[in-house]
Amino acid sequence: MFEVEITRVFSAAHQLRGYDGDCRNLHGHNYSVTVTVRADQLNSVGIALDFKRLKSEVDRVLDAYDHHNLSELPDFAAVNPTSEILAATIYRKLAAVLNDGVMKLHRVKVGESANSAVTYFED
Repeated sequence: MFEVEITRVFSAAHQLRGYDGDCRNLHGHNYSVTVTVRADQLNSVGIALDFKRLKSEVDRVLDAYDHHNLSELPDFAAVNPTSEILAATIYRKLAAVLNDGVMKLHRVKVGESANSAVTYFED
């Protein structure tokens, strides 16, 4: 089994509706997003998943969030854009384009600071 992993960074604002604390106010983060894909075999060149393709797919998803107020985006109209919800949303968007018979999205880790992160995966 092989794991292919990349990390990307984007900046965005959000606020947590109904939260009793500072995060109810508009504030921003430099989010780090680490995406891990698993593959049980390599292609004829010896690659599980081309880093270029993985970066392109992840960037396509993250570009919709970069330098936006996440709380105002349609993806988060009915839910707070917490790190947990953000990780699950990114996971589902990427799984739809990456999962095939050879590879499967394994996990998405979202960090909102150097010391705080959430990982989402599905069994």
